Amino acid sequence: MASNKIQFRSIHELKDPALNGKLALKEFQEEIPVEDFLGDAEQNGSSTSRRDFLKLLGFSTAAVTLAACEAPVIKTIPYVVKPHDIIPGVPNYYASTYFDGFDFASVLVKTREGRPIKIDPNPAAGDLGKTNARAQASVLSLYDNDKVKQPKFEGKDETFDKVDSFVIKGLEEAKAAGKRIVLLSHSFASPTFKKLFAEFKEKYPTAELVTYDAFPYAAALDAAQEVFGQRALPVYDLKGSELVVAFQADFLGDYNAGSLETSYAAARKPGANMLRHVQVESNMSITGANADERVRLKPSAVNKTLVEVYNAIVGGGTSDKTASELAKELLAKGSKAVVFADGSKGAQVLAHLINQKLGSVAFTGKANFLKDFDKARFQEFLGWVNAGQVGVLIANNVDPIYSYYKGEDFKKSLTKVPYVIAVADKKNEMYKAAKAVIPVANWLESWGDIEPQTGVYSLMQPTIQKIYKSRQIEESLLVWKNGKNNAANNYYDYLKGSATSILGATSFNKALYNGINVSNNATTLSYAGGNGAQAVAELNGFKASDLELVLYTKTSMGDGTQANNPWLQELPDPLTRMSWDNYLTISPKDAERLGIDNDLNARMQLDGSIVNLTVNGVTIKDVPVFVQPGQADGSVGLALGYGKKDSGATADTGVNAYPLFDGSNLVVANAKIEKTGEDHEFAGIQLQNTLMGRYEIAKEVPLAEFLNVAFDDEHEGWNKPLEYHTISGALPARKIDLWDAFDDTDGPHFNLSIDLNSCTGCGACIIACQAENNVPVVGKEEIRMSRDMYWLRIDRYYSSRQKVEVYEGLKDGLAVPELYGTAFNKEGGALNHPADNPDVIFQPVMCQHCNHAPCETVCPVAATSHGKQGQNHMAYNRCIGTRYCANNCPYKVRRFNWFTYNLNDKFDFNMNNDLGRMVLNPDVVVRTRGVMEKCSMCIQETQATILAAKRENRKVTDNEFKNSCACAAACSTGAMTFGDMNDKESEVRELYSSNRRYYLLEEIGTKPNVFYHTKVRNRVEK
Repeated sequence: MASNKIQFRSIHELKDPALNGKLALKEFQEEIPVEDFLGDAEQNGSSTSRRDFLKLLGFSTAAVTLAACEAPVIKTIPYVVKPHDIIPGVPNYYASTYFDGFDFASVLVKTREGRPIKIDPNPAAGDLGKTNARAQASVLSLYDNDKVKQPKFEGKDETFDKVDSFVIKGLEEAKAAGKRIVLLSHSFASPTFKKLFAEFKEKYPTAELVTYDAFPYAAALDAAQEVFGQRALPVYDLKGSELVVAFQADFLGDYNAGSLETSYAAARKPGANMLRHVQVESNMSITGANADERVRLKPSAVNKTLVEVYNAIVGGGTSDKTASELAKELLAKGSKAVVFADGSKGAQVLAHLINQKLGSVAFTGKANFLKDFDKARFQEFLGWVNAGQVGVLIANNVDPIYSYYKGEDFKKSLTKVPYVIAVADKKNEMYKAAKAVIPVANWLESWGDIEPQTGVYSLMQPTIQKIYKSRQIEESLLVWKNGKNNAANNYYDYLKGSATSILGATSFNKALYNGINVSNNATTLSYAGGNGAQAVAELNGFKASDLELVLYTKTSMGDGTQANNPWLQELPDPLTRMSWDNYLTISPKDAERLGIDNDLNARMQLDGSIVNLTVNGVTIKDVPVFVQPGQADGSVGLALGYGKKDSGATADTGVNAYPLFDGSNLVVANAKIEKTGEDHEFAGIQLQNTLMGRYEIAKEVPLAEFLNVAFDDEHEGWNKPLEYHTISGALPARKIDLWDAFDDTDGPHFNLSIDLNSCTGCGACIIACQAENNVPVVGKEEIRMSRDMYWLRIDRYYSSRQKVEVYEGLKDGLAVPELYGTAFNKEGGALNHPADNPDVIFQPVMCQHCNHAPCETVCPVAATSHGKQGQNHMAYNRCIGTRYCANNCPYKVRRFNWFTYNLNDKFDFNMNNDLGRMVLNPDVVVRTRGVMEKCSMCIQETQATILAAKRENRKVTDNEFKNSCACAAACSTGAMTFGDMNDKESEVRELYSSNRRYYLLEEIGTKPNVFYHTKVRNRVEK
């Protein structure tokens, strides 16, 4: 039986029942002034090809000028002597470690002719090899044209020799004067780096290593110090858990320096022991969006509920109804339950103590060493600076002036330090404050090692020669320790010697080949303390106020390390579906109470109020406000990592929220907002590419129904196969054809399976697709004009909790938003507003590669056609840009090139400069304007896989095909599975037989090669 829920993509659909119709009318918004083109004597007088004739006179003159430009011819220079390890046209893969100070992953780097062009997960690393959107996008940060390109001294270009002389002079002076030499670095879990610094300290005894992180995990580390006696974050594994309760903890995002989405997805496989997830939070987070039950409370109420749950579990009891129910569930599950908390040290301590009481099996005892910030140590360093005790300060790619909440005070105190050296990648505040600047080498240009957690050792290797005159901090320390031009200054040799002693019996080359080495070291963390009473007092001390602020990190931006990466800036937020912005999220009720507006203009573009936000006497000016369904009343949220000045043209986006963050507490009371009277123009993509309000696009079913009701039950079936009544009786929809079926039994026939139960909406697949297929960045203005170029999008659907009665309107096919306002629950009462606390479903949508594709039948020049392997092809050089195919596509997955995005000054992103274009995949053409483009199921990779097997006279393995599609290969939860349906042993064929399988818009008879699996919620529907 269908779930009969109200599904909507924005609250504007609820306000305006006719919105879908308006969107359909606005789908192709721009008319092109072709008169100017047709009146051009030079154009009309020129000789024309058949294709030019069709452009000018054949079809859809509104698209003529967009298709008229041919791609330019660019000459290349051949090798004089070909490098012996490079075969033109064949990629090389190198195992390495992605680490930029904030994120970590063991990865495979794909290179073409010496250029890194793609990041893939390292399968040898298991969960540590999974990549998020930032890891996928990091390859573009290598080719950042706004980087510092060579050493600087007093603002002028200089040589390393001159800069090193200056630094060594400062080190010797500080040593002689007994002044401190401080290396201020982000958390750096490199045993070789620490060994090198210890040797550096032997030469300069006053040297000190101080850690500073923009997003420091200080509360989590302080709690770990108290509970475990060690400043290391605990590692969790949810595979054996059946209940997780989280309090403000975004554990599918940037929680405890590592996402739990892989083990979370494994535990969420539908079945009797499926993990149940309850989220208690204020902001609508990506974790809360995936929860079975979401309790929305303002931060002070979240703290109170956590305290009451703690009291109930440790024996004190509670009278709080919500806390009592949660505690009862936790105690019933016992060791198979786990609690996570975030926001403050006290919250983290109580979560650890609850887990200890439960004996939670999710706690592995392993330690995560990626973060080691110590607030007391940093405050001590600030005291040294203010007292004039620091003779030399070396800042290793950190910028406290931007990200420390007292950054301006720190900037003033730097005048007391005679020698300030910035190892920096951008001309940021630390760059401007330093006398000498050394460009930092990108991780793809560097040697290194990382010990991310207990028993794991990973190696980093360069995959390209340094593009500019840059140097990693380890190379600099060797020079300053040994002196210039010393033979011992080769960091590769130093690293190899150090790694060999760590690896033991494993050879350095083998570890380098694998990228990671795992040993069976004993666990390092155990419960040793924890003051519950003190933690309770801390949480109770957070007093409720009218508005309470929650600071958070976005899945795209993190702490802002890669703020100048246009792929990440344009990546739509999973929940708001907005790009190129951070904003204050507010609940619909608070927005109405405070007079905050989010309105659609005549072009269906979203505009919102701008406010000044004041917290504890600090004001952030001109903050746009987004009305977020599911936001707790009395709370607002704001993302960190935006508003970086002088860090590149792309980075100067949004507002800087770090002045509101003390480094420990993510929740702050007494927030005040003041409207400026101005409006902000949002760039969102949620309301474009509408599926016309069709009913139940994203299917869901309660777990009890899934387990106890047959999916095809005549009356109660929750995924009944679609049937049509024909002259021959009822027939399955897949058996009814208007056209002859293709013979797809010879050779591979590709299908893609998408499990809505596993998709968390993280966006890694979008960036992987963008990197693999040269999808351009179009910028905020074009996104606002509904002209994104993404081949893959993740639709986010909200749905109400209550079921509605099925009545004639539904049967007649009315769009779901049209039903809102007249629907009543089974008890006859009016529904609560669905925007208060909606359920969320994420649904990836790309070209469905229909076997009976509507786009193919309407193309007048056969530019789009069907392949024998199941893919729907696009011949770009045939396309004349009529856009008939886009109009006829029910899934709205085709994109039209309005402009030439490469080498176009209007689109000043990576494709506009030679450096940025180095990331382009040479196996995929860069499309020119005037043509349609869409997902190809990475046909370049599937064909390369087939040809490789043919050369070796063998069958392609299922695993090879699974990794041939960029989105599926990047998915850390296994939500996407790509493979050959004609291979009886393939995983995709096994998934095809699932009773949760369904097709998107199956009723229209397109027979897609992409299929979905119904989402299962582990809760009792009310």
